[in-house]
Amino acid sequence: MTEMKNVMIDIETLGTRPGDTILSIGAVKFTAEKGITEEFYVTIDPESCKAAGLRAQKSTLEWWEKQSPEARAAAFKGEFSLNVALTKLTMWMPPIDTVLVWGNGANFDNTLVAAAYRAMKMDVPWHYWNDRCYRTIANMFMKTRVERVGTGHHALDDAKTQTLRLLKMQEEAKFSLR
Repeated sequence: MTEMKNVMIDIETLGTRPGDTILSIGAVKFTAEKGITEEFYVTIDPESCKAAGLRAQKSTLEWWEKQSPEARAAAFKGEFSLNVALTKLTMWMPPIDTVLVWGNGANFDNTLVAAAYRAMKMDVPWHYWNDRCYRTIANMFMKTRVERVGTGHHALDDAKTQTLRLLKMQEEAKFSLR
Protein backbone atom coordinates (compact mmCIF):
# COMPACT_ATOMS: atom_id res chain seq x y z
CA MET A 1 0.00 0.00 0.00
CA THR A 2 1.24 3.48 -0.90
CA GLU A 3 2.18 5.72 2.01
CA MET A 4 -0.22 8.65 2.02
CA LYS A 5 1.04 12.21 2.44
CA ASN A 6 -0.93 14.73 4.49
CA VAL A 7 -1.51 18.34 3.41
CA MET A 8 -3.43 20.95 5.40
CA ILE A 9 -4.89 23.75 3.28
CA ASP A 10 -6.30 27.03 4.53
CA ILE A 11 -7.62 29.83 2.35
CA GLU A 12 -8.74 33.41 2.74
CA THR A 13 -11.61 34.39 0.48
CA LEU A 14 -14.21 36.93 -0.51
CA GLY A 15 -17.05 34.50 0.17
CA THR A 16 -18.00 31.17 1.64
CA ARG A 17 -19.45 29.38 -1.40
CA PRO A 18 -17.76 27.34 -4.11
CA GLY A 19 -17.10 29.79 -6.94
CA ASP A 20 -16.16 32.68 -4.64
CA THR A 21 -12.88 34.58 -4.94
CA ILE A 22 -9.81 33.17 -3.19
CA LEU A 23 -7.38 35.78 -1.87
CA SER A 24 -4.68 33.47 -0.53
CA ILE A 25 -3.79 29.81 -0.13
CA GLY A 26 -1.63 28.52 2.68
CA ALA A 27 -0.69 24.87 2.97
CA VAL A 28 1.67 22.62 4.86
CA LYS A 29 2.83 19.05 4.36
CA PHE A 30 3.00 17.08 7.59
CA THR A 31 3.43 13.69 9.21
CA ALA A 32 2.61 12.41 12.68
CA GLU A 33 6.29 11.59 13.20
CA LYS A 34 7.96 14.76 11.86
CA GLY A 35 5.25 17.42 12.22
CA ILE A 36 5.23 20.15 9.56
CA THR A 37 7.77 19.37 6.85
CA GLU A 38 7.06 21.90 4.06
CA GLU A 39 5.15 25.16 3.60
CA PHE A 40 3.32 26.77 0.68
CA TYR A 41 1.82 30.26 0.45
CA VAL A 42 0.48 32.41 -2.39
CA THR A 43 -1.66 35.52 -2.57
CA ILE A 44 -4.00 35.90 -5.51
CA ASP A 45 -5.02 38.97 -7.48
CA PRO A 46 -8.81 39.28 -6.95
CA GLU A 47 -9.21 40.69 -10.47
CA SER A 48 -7.88 37.44 -11.94
CA CYS A 49 -10.52 35.56 -9.91
CA LYS A 50 -13.22 37.89 -11.22
CA ALA A 51 -11.97 37.32 -14.79
CA ALA A 52 -12.32 33.55 -14.18
CA GLY A 53 -15.95 34.03 -13.14
CA LEU A 54 -15.41 33.83 -9.37
CA ARG A 55 -17.47 36.24 -7.26
CA ALA A 56 -17.38 38.14 -3.99
CA GLN A 57 -19.99 38.34 -1.25
CA LYS A 58 -20.75 41.74 0.24
CA SER A 59 -20.99 40.23 3.74
CA THR A 60 -17.48 38.83 3.47
CA LEU A 61 -16.09 42.17 2.24
CA GLU A 62 -17.71 43.76 5.31
CA TRP A 63 -16.22 41.03 7.52
CA TRP A 64 -12.72 41.78 6.16
CA GLU A 65 -13.12 45.44 7.18
CA LYS A 66 -13.27 44.24 10.81
CA GLN A 67 -10.12 42.07 10.66
CA SER A 68 -6.63 43.07 11.75
CA PRO A 69 -4.53 45.29 9.48
CA GLU A 70 -1.92 42.49 9.33
CA ALA A 71 -4.46 39.92 8.13
CA ARG A 72 -5.92 42.33 5.55
CA ALA A 73 -2.49 43.32 4.24
CA ALA A 74 -1.49 39.67 3.79
CA ALA A 75 -4.78 38.56 2.23
CA PHE A 76 -5.09 41.42 -0.25
CA LYS A 77 -1.48 41.42 -1.46
CA GLY A 78 -2.48 39.80 -4.78
CA GLU A 79 0.95 38.69 -5.99
CA PHE A 80 -0.16 36.04 -8.52
CA SER A 81 -2.97 35.45 -10.98
CA LEU A 82 -5.35 32.62 -10.09
CA ASN A 83 -3.90 30.50 -12.90
CA VAL A 84 -0.32 30.93 -11.67
CA ALA A 85 -1.28 30.37 -8.01
CA LEU A 86 -3.11 27.12 -8.79
CA THR A 87 -0.27 25.95 -11.04
CA LYS A 88 2.20 26.59 -8.21
CA LEU A 89 -0.03 24.66 -5.78
CA THR A 90 -0.30 21.73 -8.19
CA MET A 91 3.47 21.62 -8.61
CA TRP A 92 3.99 21.71 -4.82
CA MET A 93 1.44 18.98 -4.01
CA PRO A 94 2.46 15.33 -3.58
CA PRO A 95 1.39 12.98 -6.40
CA ILE A 96 -2.39 12.74 -6.74
CA ASP A 97 -2.59 9.10 -5.70
CA THR A 98 -0.62 9.71 -2.49
CA VAL A 99 -2.18 12.80 -0.92
CA LEU A 100 -4.81 13.33 1.77
CA VAL A 101 -5.95 16.97 1.80
CA TRP A 102 -7.24 18.46 5.04
CA GLY A 103 -9.38 21.59 5.14
CA ASN A 104 -11.26 23.44 7.87
CA GLY A 105 -14.75 22.26 7.03
CA ALA A 106 -16.17 19.56 4.81
CA ASN A 107 -17.53 22.19 2.43
CA PHE A 108 -15.06 25.05 2.66
CA ASP A 109 -11.31 25.16 1.97
CA ASN A 110 -10.94 22.08 -0.24
CA THR A 111 -14.28 22.67 -1.95
CA LEU A 112 -13.55 26.31 -2.83
CA VAL A 113 -10.06 25.49 -4.09
CA ALA A 114 -11.48 22.64 -6.22
CA ALA A 115 -14.10 25.04 -7.63
CA ALA A 116 -11.33 27.50 -8.55
CA TYR A 117 -9.47 24.72 -10.38
CA ARG A 118 -12.66 23.90 -12.30
CA ALA A 119 -13.22 27.59 -13.14
CA MET A 120 -9.72 27.63 -14.64
CA LYS A 121 -10.38 24.30 -16.42
CA MET A 122 -7.49 22.72 -14.51
CA ASP A 123 -7.33 19.31 -12.86
CA VAL A 124 -7.69 19.25 -9.07
CA PRO A 125 -4.42 17.74 -7.73
CA TRP A 126 -6.12 15.34 -5.29
CA HIS A 127 -8.94 12.82 -5.44
CA TYR A 128 -12.21 13.99 -3.87
CA TRP A 129 -12.31 10.81 -1.78
CA ASN A 130 -9.07 11.94 -0.13
CA ASP A 131 -10.61 15.16 1.24
CA ARG A 132 -10.33 15.26 5.02
CA CYS A 133 -12.23 17.52 7.43
CA TYR A 134 -10.13 19.10 10.17
CA ARG A 135 -13.19 20.88 11.65
CA THR A 136 -15.01 17.60 12.35
CA ILE A 137 -12.08 16.23 14.34
CA ALA A 138 -11.50 19.57 16.08
CA ASN A 139 -15.11 19.58 17.28
CA MET A 140 -14.62 16.10 18.72
CA PHE A 141 -11.60 17.30 20.74
CA MET A 142 -12.62 20.82 21.75
CA LYS A 143 -10.45 20.80 24.89
CA THR A 144 -7.26 20.22 22.91
CA ARG A 145 -5.47 23.52 22.39
CA VAL A 146 -2.20 24.73 20.90
CA GLU A 147 -0.61 28.14 20.75
CA ARG A 148 -1.67 30.11 17.66
CA VAL A 149 1.00 30.53 15.02
CA GLY A 150 1.32 34.09 13.71
CA THR A 151 -1.70 36.12 12.61
CA GLY A 152 -5.31 34.92 12.63
CA HIS A 153 -6.86 34.85 9.15
CA HIS A 154 -3.46 34.53 7.48
CA ALA A 155 -3.80 31.39 5.35
CA LEU A 156 -0.36 29.92 6.08
CA ASP A 157 -0.46 30.74 9.80
CA ASP A 158 -3.93 29.18 10.07
CA ALA A 159 -2.80 26.05 8.18
CA LYS A 160 0.14 25.69 10.59
CA THR A 161 -2.03 26.20 13.68
CA GLN A 162 -4.64 23.71 12.46
CA THR A 163 -1.93 21.14 11.70
CA LEU A 164 -0.28 21.49 15.10
CA ARG A 165 -3.65 21.06 16.80
CA LEU A 166 -4.56 18.06 14.61
CA LEU A 167 -1.24 16.41 15.47
CA LYS A 168 -1.80 17.05 19.18
CA MET A 169 -5.34 15.60 18.98
CA GLN A 170 -3.97 12.59 17.10
CA GLU A 171 -1.31 12.03 19.74
CA GLU A 172 -3.76 12.39 22.65
CA ALA A 173 -6.48 10.18 21.14
CA LYS A 174 -4.12 7.73 19.40
CA PHE A 175 -5.95 7.74 16.07
CA SER A 176 -4.23 7.26 12.74
CA LEU A 177 -3.90 10.01 10.14
CA ARG A 178 -3.30 7.16 7.64
